Formats: sequence, structure tokens, C-alpha cells
Amino acid sequence: MKFIITLTQDEDGMVIAECPAIPGCVSQGRTKEEAELNIREAIKACLEVRAEKGLPLTIETRQIEVAA
Repeated sequence: MKFIITLTQDEDGMVIAECPAIPGCVSQGRTKEEAELNIREAIKACLEVRAEKGLPLTIETRQIEVAA
């Protein structure tokens, strides 16, 4: 499965990784690479928990264009 993730840096310099398609699926790391590795593990864990609870694995996300 392929997922879009977001990477942002917090005020302490940590990189926060989030998977918008899976509610509550967030991780972090000291670098972008570490955050990406950690979110991969978090995605796997979140999918397992959602499956066990009978929840939909993901929610719908879309990409739209907005004129600036």
C-alpha cells in the first residue's frame, strides 16, 4: 500500500510525520529520514489496530487545486 505523509518541524527541531489517510497516525524523528522510518512502523501498527477493531483502514483523502 502507498500512503501520503506530511512532514513538519516542531519548535524543538523534531520532525513530525503524519499520515492523513489514517486518523491519529502520527510519529516523529530527529531527522526527516528517521521520521519517515518511524511513520512506516506507525502506519503498520495503526492498520493492524483498525482491522482488529473492525474500523475502516483509511479515510478518503483527495488532492485539490486552489488558485492563489
